[in-house]
Amino acid sequence: MKIIVLNGSPKGSVSVTMQYVAYMQKKFPAHEYRIFNVALDIRKIEKDDAVFGGIIDAVRTADLVLWAFPLYFMLVPSQYKRFIELVFERHAEEAFSGKYTASLSTSIHFFDYTAHAYVHAICDDLGMRYGGFYSAGMRDLLIAEERSRLEKFAQVLFSILSDKVPIQREHAPLVWPSWPYVPGPAPEPVRTGRKKVVILTDSDDSSANCAKMTGRLMQAFSGTAERVNLHDADIRGGCLGCCQCGYDNTCVYADGYRDLFTKTLGAADIVIMAGTVHDRYLSSIWKQFFDRSFFKGHIPGLKGKQIGFVIAGPLQQLPNLKEVLSAWADNGGCRALFVTDECGDSGKLDALVDATATRLVTGAEFGYIPPHTFYAVGGHKVFRDSIYGDMRLAFQADYHYYREHGMFDFPRKDLRTRIFNAIFVPLIKIPGFRKKIFSDIKHHMIQPFEGVLRNT
Repeated sequence: MKIIVLNGSPKGSVSVTMQYVAYMQKKFPAHEYRIFNVALDIRKIEKDDAVFGGIIDAVRTADLVLWAFPLYFMLVPSQYKRFIELVFERHAEEAFSGKYTASLSTSIHFFDYTAHAYVHAICDDLGMRYGGFYSAGMRDLLIAEERSRLEKFAQVLFSILSDKVPIQREHAPLVWPSWPYVPGPAPEPVRTGRKKVVILTDSDDSSANCAKMTGRLMQAFSGTAERVNLHDADIRGGCLGCCQCGYDNTCVYADGYRDLFTKTLGAADIVIMAGTVHDRYLSSIWKQFFDRSFFKGHIPGLKGKQIGFVIAGPLQQLPNLKEVLSAWADNGGCRALFVTDECGDSGKLDALVDATATRLVTGAEFGYIPPHTFYAVGGHKVFRDSIYGDMRLAFQADYHYYREHGMFDFPRKDLRTRIFNAIFVPLIKIPGFRKKIFSDIKHHMIQPFEGVLRNT
């Protein structure tokens, strides 16, 4: 069996992800493996048609295509995203069509499912037969039970191929909005006072609607909104996964990204992110922006800001993309609002864009940030435990920030709860006491709130 591995790690073979692939090679040596470091070599692949063509020719001859990657910000790295874009831009879909495929990732399980959902959908769009995914923890390969699990995954996958098992497509083809947005007369601007607005966009010739929505927003605020185009920003490449920033939040790149993030966006009260859907995410340049923010580690870099997502394209058909962006905002301590060009009517879109501007300013004036949902509550626990534990050495900046801000909030540190449990857990074993507690447990649950309501 001929297996083509598309390696999505910017570190090439020197990556945790590829150690899992290497293990599969050791355990199943009868198969032929050929590995392409598409993320590491993305510049060369972009510039040299022969290099890109060589990869596509290899895919064309494959029995199995394995998408192997580390997780970067709830998705694949931006370099890998760019390779996927090239496949569609250069009309190479036919090489992938009909091929059996699977995805393998390594991470600390922070939104690993959204990354695999994205790859699954891309495989469906390419006409591939998606046989499943394997999401490994960073150090799972060191555990015998997890090595056995990986072997079983490979065995199941190979059996699907040998038996030519039919696989149903799970993601419907996208239907793209194709109408031209024609903005009406300039709106009555919403008064921003001292609130600073920054509009960050990747607008280019690919979407007139995105540019026009951004232009409408520029007119919607009474003050001057600063507009930054990511195509013009001094960003020299995607995140390398080197973790050099973990010690003191200093990135190895000597470009303008840090100033853009900390000074331009950091000084804003309202940040509007405008982009166009590319395949089933935003563009790879937007992914590069999110990935490079990892110089802040796991520290919320835009906490307290109002975020507006202005998107041209079929966002309503992409719940995975909506979830990724919503979770990013929630974990960052931000409030997110969305507006898209899917309504199909210029007057309605004018009203939606104008209303979004008003809602963002109102939120900034009141300083309203919604309470965290599971996205951030669960995400915090994953980061908290990892930074306190095996990630502490590499991510010293995170550790100091979490310690200084009381974010190591383990349950065992809550002395009041520990004392309560020490007293009442043994008592609840007594039948009479247990009967008394549970017979009126509804009132026991609301009793702590009585003082707050009485004093309000």
